[in-house]
Amino acid sequence: MLTYFRNIGQGIMTIVSSMAIAGRHLFTPSVTLQYPKEKWLLPERSRMRLMNKIEDCIGCGQCARSCPTECILVKTEKRGKEEAPVFASDGTAKKLRTYVFDIDMALCCYCGLCTFACPTQCLIMTGEYEYSVYDKDEHIYHFAAEKPLTVAGESRQNPPEG
Repeated sequence: MLTYFRNIGQGIMTIVSSMAIAGRHLFTPSVTLQYPKEKWLLPERSRMRLMNKIEDCIGCGQCARSCPTECILVKTEKRGKEEAPVFASDGTAKKLRTYVFDIDMALCCYCGLCTFACPTQCLIMTGEYEYSVYDKDEHIYHFAAEKPLTVAGESRQNPPEG
């Protein structure tokens, strides 16, 4: 019989102590972030979405080679000798024409190794972290807009006569 009243007393003390904790936190300011109206300030070197400044890309492919998940696809071709020289913003000569530079962010593990491997610092991690989409194919970002000049050994500038 004594344990019955002891259990009732412990139950009442548990309720009183939990109500005391709730009462203490009832009038403290809220720490809940009202997303999407408010957003957390992220650290300066946070790893988010990749972005390529294609006008500075020299097409070396070091980013694709350093990627552990192989989410970067780079296709290049040599520039013609008769073409005017093109330079990246840091003064590096662009000897290759990059006609495909795709990043599949669905495969990316956000390690940032590709950004360290880039010699012209054209591949960077942005602060943008909201990019939900309905279709998985929309996670593939296409940065290069140029077309290859040679297709299967033929020059597009001089189509075959026929």
